[in-house]
Amino acid sequence: MTLPPPFGLWPSDLTPRQMAAGLRLTDVQWDSTGHTIVWREVHDGRGALWALDLATPDAPRELTPGDLTVRGRLGYGGGDFAVGNGLLVFAEGASGRLFVQPLATGMPRPLTPAFGSVADPALAPDARHVLFVHSYEEQDCIAVVDSAGQHWPQRLFTGHDFYMWPCWHPNGTQVAFVAWDHPNMPWDGTLLYLADLDRSGGLPLVRDLHAIAGGPTTSIFQPCFAPDGRHLAFVSDQDGWWQIYLLDLATGEQRPLTSGVAEHAEPAWAQGMRTLAWSYDGQALAYLRNWGGLRELCLQPLAGGPPHVLSADTGYRWFNQIAAAPTTTAFATIGSSSVVQPQVIVADTSGTRSIRRSASAFIPTNQLAATHPVEWSVGDATVYGLLSLPPGYTPDGEEPRPPAVILIHSGPTGQATAAYNNDVQFFATRGYAVLEVNYRGSTGYGRAYVQALRGQWGVVDVEDVASGAHYLIENGIADAQRIVVMGGSAGGYTVYETLAQHPEVFCAGICRYGVANLFSVVADTHKFEAHYLDGLLGPLPEAAAIYRERSPLFHAERINTPLLIFQGSEDKVVLPEQSEAIVAALRRRGVPHRYHLFDGEGHGWRRRETVTAYYHAIEQFLKEYVIFA
Repeated sequence: MTLPPPFGLWPSDLTPRQMAAGLRLTDVQWDSTGHTIVWREVHDGRGALWALDLATPDAPRELTPGDLTVRGRLGYGGGDFAVGNGLLVFAEGASGRLFVQPLATGMPRPLTPAFGSVADPALAPDARHVLFVHSYEEQDCIAVVDSAGQHWPQRLFTGHDFYMWPCWHPNGTQVAFVAWDHPNMPWDGTLLYLADLDRSGGLPLVRDLHAIAGGPTTSIFQPCFAPDGRHLAFVSDQDGWWQIYLLDLATGEQRPLTSGVAEHAEPAWAQGMRTLAWSYDGQALAYLRNWGGLRELCLQPLAGGPPHVLSADTGYRWFNQIAAAPTTTAFATIGSSSVVQPQVIVADTSGTRSIRRSASAFIPTNQLAATHPVEWSVGDATVYGLLSLPPGYTPDGEEPRPPAVILIHSGPTGQATAAYNNDVQFFATRGYAVLEVNYRGSTGYGRAYVQALRGQWGVVDVEDVASGAHYLIENGIADAQRIVVMGGSAGGYTVYETLAQHPEVFCAGICRYGVANLFSVVADTHKFEAHYLDGLLGPLPEAAAIYRERSPLFHAERINTPLLIFQGSEDKVVLPEQSEAIVAALRRRGVPHRYHLFDGEGHGWRRRETVTAYYHAIEQFLKEYVIFA
């Protein structure tokens, strides 16, 4: 009789090399003709634009030449391109310039000089001008340039620390955008502006500008004008949840379009994020609705009535970057689920069609781990998470039980979702249970849940992660002696703190570019997060004692659990010195650890060889310290 392999050693078709072979899909948009879809994909670290003409049977074609990489460089990126009237405008990563090229055929040419960083280009309805977000020497603005490249770019809106989502009214003489200032993050409080422009000259001039929504304690997300010009839609969390509002541009009346316990936006970590899209006739609004880490694609008629759920029975459980066809009822988006890798899809009331896949579907979905929302209590609080079990395994309380990995999302203002997750499938198909913890402070559960972390980073997140391990044990899901905690960036910080405060709970830890010294984060991080910790811990120097108390480096002697640590040599968010300080502390005390410094990588992995080495290292570490320990 042949015994099945033990949990954690299951043979998996998801090899490290295959994990590295896929591409990443980040955005999809329509040309104004309604026939052509353009999307961005990242392969082996390079961003490229591809297009498909839906009116012909031609195969997808790459638009951008191989010596250019399409990437917005503000903050964490995003807002990489715009398309309309047969033109394509994109941000180039290496030079920080905007380029323009014909969509049909032709080479790109630069629109802006090579200084600073650009993102989120927005073509005017007549394609004469391009709005974009620009940053130079930490001075941000919304600038404008003509698409013919005959004029030097000019700053149009200035005076705030940050800007996002410049968008045009269909008449081309009004624009809307979002701005905010330190110490706020965009999910704390922002302002929505509406401006009138004079476009009679070479470049537009501002005639009138006024704030119409938002404030220091209200977050605004993604303004967008209706195609008929009557309404401006945006998302606001003024009632405690991100709900959609409509502004009647003729009367100035604002009214909510959605209500209830659900989120219709997400933390604006990157430029150009979208959860809203108008129907081509302006009579309905499509949107993404999130509860519990699962998203629906909905269509709400302005005339009233219940929304139509376009994503029902499609198999997709998470969507990103919705875009509306300009001449039909179709919408494009990037859809995935825990068992379906991301795809560019086109959806309407008749169904969905896949345009581009991020990877070949060589593994049947029944051999992958399906993700399910779960929750548990910590005192009077409810904590949320997503649970993925080894395929075919049903907990029955009997031995043997599988080892488990608890994954901590980054941010910390973020959320684990039902989107396809390489880490989850890598572990689950090898026989691990995986719990993704959406600790207090995560988004997706209302503003009050996010604010539960204010002043409490390193306390409630750690408590919730440790309680997640107890949830697995008490429900007979996982082996109490073989639970691993893993996270990156802010999630890596929580790994360090959890191992220091609850050394008895976890048998091993895995950390990617984790925060070890909170003082260094404030001193060394980029502009976007320069005051992020003011809300999470308090401003310096007043909160210096808290920073020291909560910094893993200053109590690293309490970490005795085997640790696997990864770091990128070019990381500008969490510098290599942070990881190396923890490694030195572990080495002094003889704590088992492995350290991998990836040359040329930053705050995340871009190269194939790095991803392959990363998963190989994890596999070997877990065999040594979890399976055979």
